[in-house]
Amino acid sequence: MVITDPRQPDNPIVIANQAFLDLTGYEADEVVGRNCRFLQGPDTDTTAVEKLRRGLDAGREHVSAELLNYRKDGSSLWNELAISPVMGESGELIYYFASQRDATETRRIKQLEAAERLLLMEIDHRAINALAIVKSIVRLSQAETVADLSASLQGRIEALARAHRLLAGTGWIGGDLETLLAEEIPGAFACRVSGSGPSVMLPSACVQPLALVLHEMMANAAQHGALSRSDGEVIVQWKEAGRQLLLDWQENGAIGLRSAPEPRFGLRMLLGLVEQQMNGSVAMTGSDQGLRIGISLPLHHRTDDGPMNGGAR
Repeated sequence: MVITDPRQPDNPIVIANQAFLDLTGYEADEVVGRNCRFLQGPDTDTTAVEKLRRGLDAGREHVSAELLNYRKDGSSLWNELAISPVMGESGELIYYFASQRDATETRRIKQLEAAERLLLMEIDHRAINALAIVKSIVRLSQAETVADLSASLQGRIEALARAHRLLAGTGWIGGDLETLLAEEIPGAFACRVSGSGPSVMLPSACVQPLALVLHEMMANAAQHGALSRSDGEVIVQWKEAGRQLLLDWQENGAIGLRSAPEPRFGLRMLLGLVEQQMNGSVAMTGSDQGLRIGISLPLHHRTDDGPMNGGAR
């Protein structure tokens, strides 16, 4: 605690106890006779200081604030400051009594708690979004046998998990397109699938839906398309045009759209993911010699990570 004398010029400290000296690192002769503002520094909030001054000028019985102050050695501390006027017998102001408490650790704990709350909210949001996508996958997946259904669901959920790991590795700021594609190429077909294009960092909300799209197109190519034939190949190219990502998927040796069985992923799901989840567009062309899918995605789309709206329109 300190006591200051407002009757003297600049309201100097006239008494400072040992706890104040220990807190600030000063000796008594370095403190007495000085205004308390010497504890302020470059990052002290002047708004809080002005709030204290206005409260004292208004004659309030008690004013308080939390200020960033500085010790003699230059280190900072958060000072929980409370000031009360001391009135004489005739009602005149004779002293100010001020108490200080080191609130540095308390403030640090509060900041950690606030950060933890934000982290838990973010984890909750991502978990809900992932579950919503899984729910949509389960509802829209179809197969002739339970075993086929189980295998397709497992493959799709594993694609989501790979995308999740990719996002975690970047701190959830996004994912590299080339890495995402490489994750979805089955090892048995690595020599027959090629990808080329500039380095593209996908927005985080785009990574998991696009991972599913690539996984399903790759699975369809392996079962029904180019990769189901010994001489077939898949060529994936991409580029940026303005703020759009243009993805060109070409299968050479594919059966083609007109005669091939419907892709396992289904056109409705593909359109739902690209158009509704990622605000993009899809164009498909095919013949007996090959299949071509063009996907256009905005690189500035919304980031609300909303569920798939059933994957169909």
